Amino acid sequence: MTIPLPYRKHRQREQARQDWIEERLREARMVVADVVNHSDHLLRLACNVLALHGETEEERKDARILLVVLDARSPLRAERHRREQEDRP
Repeated sequence: MTIPLPYRKHRQREQARQDWIEERLREARMVVADVVNHSDHLLRLACNVLALHGETEEERKDARILLVVLDARSPLRAERHRREQEDRP
């Protein structure tokens, strides 16, 4: 027989989860705000987070635009990504 967790613990867990998500969004925004000092890889990660989970449509759109710019800077990587997308069913 298992003892059910009290409801308040569920709320605490959800609050901790939400805090963690908000911290990741803050980190992603800091990386994008300081583009010059971060690698393309880290910028792509931050843009993907913001493109999926950004608070506003404008923030998500800007992240997608920056991803396009990053792909334009590395044409070989962009071409490989395109081939991978074409190979998927």
